[in-house]
Amino acid sequence: MTAAKSASDLNVSRETFEKLKLLERELRRWQSIKNLVGPATLDQIWERHIVDSLQLLDLAPESKTWLDLGSGAGFPGLVLAIAGAERGLKVHLVESNSRKCAFLRQIARLTGSPATVHEARLETVIPGFVGKADVVSARALAALPQLLEWTEPMLKAGTIGLFPKGRDAEIELTEARKRWTFEAETLPSLTDSDARILRITSIESHS
Repeated sequence: MTAAKSASDLNVSRETFEKLKLLERELRRWQSIKNLVGPATLDQIWERHIVDSLQLLDLAPESKTWLDLGSGAGFPGLVLAIAGAERGLKVHLVESNSRKCAFLRQIARLTGSPATVHEARLETVIPGFVGKADVVSARALAALPQLLEWTEPMLKAGTIGLFPKGRDAEIELTEARKRWTFEAETLPSLTDSDARILRITSIESHS
């Protein structure tokens, strides 16, 4: 899938589809200067980045406040802010790289999306969202044990963790269970048959 053909292909409104196309155009424009994503993925922006991000939205349909860690060029957080705007979703994007933050702010402004960019290390942002975010997500940021280390206070307070993973998802789950007890759903990815999405809840540390 080099490009989505229509809004109906993605099950989004026409307005949302136009905003996602704007995101694609701006990413291509900025990429030549800022190198925001892996160059090898540029020819698959829709499948590798946009659709891959969009699928998370249906996994937490009642969510209103979403915290995305290590947002990079906006995947999944910026896509979720654009697509979730019509249902009142507000997304907070955490990214420490200033050039990526500049891109995130620009796209949020151009699309009028309810995205707040936090240019900071995630350890300083997470405490402010304990008990306040419905969902926390992170894509290609760290292995599951490290993600749980960071997000344990949020998950204990009732936040849902949604973490896209590759073919090593089960290995990461096994490693994480050496330290924590938690509920985990392993869900298929719509864009990669080898990938999985981990839905984590109800965490307790063994120590």
